[in-house]
Amino acid sequence: MATTRGRRKDGRPKESGTFLPEGGASLAGPGPLREWPAMVVFGCLIAALLTAALNGFRIAAILIAGTFLVAAILRLFVSDVGVLAVRSRFTDVGMLLFFGAAVLFLGLSIPNPLVDLPWVPKRTGGGSTGQ
Repeated sequence: MATTRGRRKDGRPKESGTFLPEGGASLAGPGPLREWPAMVVFGCLIAALLTAALNGFRIAAILIAGTFLVAAILRLFVSDVGVLAVRSRFTDVGMLLFFGAAVLFLGLSIPNPLVDLPWVPKRTGGGSTGQ
């Protein structure tokens, strides 16, 4: 007994197998403001990277860790977060907090350089250079 492509044996259409994301009501979203949580996180990340380029990595590490914290708070409390919803809410928040703590720890634990090279800019963002 042959079936029509895309239909079940009883005539009902097959489901596509693609489920809607947890953080949104539809794939297209309600409008242009659907991705505002991701834009907030992206803006925080741009600010942190500009700070890294201009002032050094120690302050930028704190800002990047803060960006992870902002993303975790948005994922925890905002129901329609768009692309911030990757897995379950618990998993997303746990991973964002873990990576934020890791970035903060690693960024603040890097020691001052042992060798002072004159062509390397001294933008470490903290600590004394002895000058």
